[in-house]
This record gives sequence, structure tokens and C-alpha cells, in this order.
Amino acid sequence: MEPACAVLEFPASAYYAVKKRERGPSRRGRRDEQLKKEIRRVWEDRRKGRRVYGARKVWLQLRREGIEVARCTVERLMKELGIAGVAARRKKPRTTVPGAGGQRPADLLGRDFSAAAPNRRWVADITYSDTFSGFAYTAFVTDLFSRKIVGWQVADHLQADLALDALEMAIWSRRENIGGELVHHSDRGVQYTSICYTERLEDIGAVRSVGSKGDSYDNVAAEAVNSLYKKELINFEGPWQGAGDVTVATAEWVSWYNEERLHSACGDIPPAEYEKDWLMAQAHTIMDLEAKASNEPGAAQSCSPSPATPRAPGKRCSASRAVRLSRLVTRDDVMSRARDIADLAWSAAASGSPISRLVTASPSTSRTLLRRYARGRWRTALSIQGIAAAA
Repeated sequence: MEPACAVLEFPASAYYAVKKRERGPSRRGRRDEQLKKEIRRVWEDRRKGRRVYGARKVWLQLRREGIEVARCTVERLMKELGIAGVAARRKKPRTTVPGAGGQRPADLLGRDFSAAAPNRRWVADITYSDTFSGFAYTAFVTDLFSRKIVGWQVADHLQADLALDALEMAIWSRRENIGGELVHHSDRGVQYTSICYTERLEDIGAVRSVGSKGDSYDNVAAEAVNSLYKKELINFEGPWQGAGDVTVATAEWVSWYNEERLHSACGDIPPAEYEKDWLMAQAHTIMDLEAKASNEPGAAQSCSPSPATPRAPGKRCSASRAVRLSRLVTRDDVMSRARDIADLAWSAAASGSPISRLVTASPSTSRTLLRRYARGRWRTALSIQGIAAAA
């Protein structure tokens, strides 16, 4: 072969390189085949991509798992695989009906959808889904700090109870952490301006805020949650039989959204992880300040006040605040486990299984939490059972 290549003035090494590539795939080809398996795994995983992630989210999830790959490579390979993220469909019916005229609260957010800490700003809205038995309506309450869904409810009507049940779930899930700085923002729908809803907000010390008439941009953060819900669940996994069907699927989607789904507003990590990291950072900051203060000359070596210098009433030391924050993180972990058990019990209610059997079978450490959590959703569970019995 070398004499022939010499006559043709063609490098023999190039000839052998071509023959070698014909015998097997190239290094890039082998790497692409490995990446295709990982990309499809992430995209199809019910706890990660759920077949709704686009190239960007798949790329971010691969990097979280330690797989180094360029985003353009993920885009190219997803195109070759014929997979893509979900896209929005057309909208309709009307879910916001303005209440009767009168004095309404001002727009306190002014299209600023940021929050300095959890439970400072909540946004609420209602969306719809088309089912074989008619429209089903879903109400969400979202914390703007982490974009975590703190309350939700599904019903086959647009009465005030729909929004109120979602608010009750939000209050229950954040019950010990709601301070006096909470601003609740919504549109001007009759559900959010009703007497029962406004009185409940007053009970928890929340300040009401509403957007201007006919302007969805005044509540765009809540609209964004509705859009994701429609794209990633309702339009993607339909058609649906009725409100009970939608309720069970929504419970699973909200759990995935809060615990697993990567959110760009949180720095491409899940909302629950974002809140936990923030709480840990706050605890470390307080403990660092306390340690620094204790090292200063003349600083007290103990948090406990001496008998000669009693502490002022209502004043607490920084160390005790740090301990409370640390306990708060631990309690969130316990509640996360209890919610998982409660979600199983709540889903079982749709099939007619008695919730008491699951409560009895749960670990003793989570049994009390489970009962309290299940009671918070019991109205929904009963409605599911009623729908199942009617079917």
C-alpha cells in the first residue's frame, strides 16, 4: 500500500487512519452513545425530568450528577434522539371575575417579585384544566422567596372555598414561621376579595395586596406557576376524567416541583433545597456572630445572665436563636418524611383505602405529624372519595 500511496502522493498514515475509523466508532461517537443514555435517563425519570425538561434543564441535572458535558452537546444529542421539552398550548376560560366595586387594597409589590426571606411575600392565583366531566380548577399559593408552592387545592367549582382551602394548606405548612411581615398578593377575583378569605388573612396578620384590573403582569409570578403546571402536567399527561383525577396528579406534581425540579429563580436548585440552604446559612451566621462576640475582651462567657445583672425581659441571646434555627431545619426534615407518608394516605383515599390503617402502620415518630397533616387535607380526601363513590 505504501508504494501506491507514494505514486499518488497521498500520506499512508491518512489511509490507515480512515481504515481504522471504518472498523469501529470514533472516540466522539462512543462518548455520544454514553451521553445519549444519560440524557434519556434524566429526561424520562419521574423524579427528575418527567419528559418535560428541555436541553437546558437536562444539562443542569447532568452537571448536578457530576457528568461534565457542554450544553450545545446536550442540545445536539436531544435533537438526534427526537426528544424535547414541553411547550405551552392555547389558553381559555375565564377564572378571574372581579368582585363588586368598592375600596380595594393597593398593589404593594409593584411588580417586584423578590423576597428577602421565607414567608414575606405570597402570591396566589387560580387556573383551570379541561376534563371529560367538565372543567376542574386549581388554586395555588406560592412563596416568592424560593418559588415553593406552600398551598394548593383542586375543585370542580370557582367558589371562595377553593381559594380558602389552598390558603389553609399554606398556613398549616408554614404555621410556626409566619411572622407579622407577610404580604399576600393576588388578582381582583371574587374568591380573593370575599369576606371569609380576607378575614382569614387578618387572623394571621397578613397584609393584603391586589393587582390592577385586567393586567396579568401585576401577578406574573403566580401566572408563571400556572403556566408550568399546565405545560408539565395538565396538557402533557392528559386527558383527564375529572377533578379527582387531577387532584391525585397535582399532589404528585407539587411534590416533585418543590423537592426535585430545578428552578432558575433559586439558582437552578429545587425550592426546598434553596430554603434549607438559606436556613442553614442563617444559623451559621448567628453562631459565628456569637462566637466572635464571646471572644471580645470583657464579653460574657455564657448566655445565662448572672444574678447581679438580670437580662432584660423579652431579650434572648444569639446562641438560643441559632439553636432554634437549627431545630427548625431538623423539623423541616421530619415534616418532609411525614408529608411523604401523608401523601400516600391522601392518595389512598382516592381508591377508598381507610387512612387510619396507614396512620397505624406509620412510624411512631411521625404518627402525630401525620395525623395533623392528614387533617389539614381531609376535606380534599373526602371530596375524592365522594367522586370515586359516584363514579
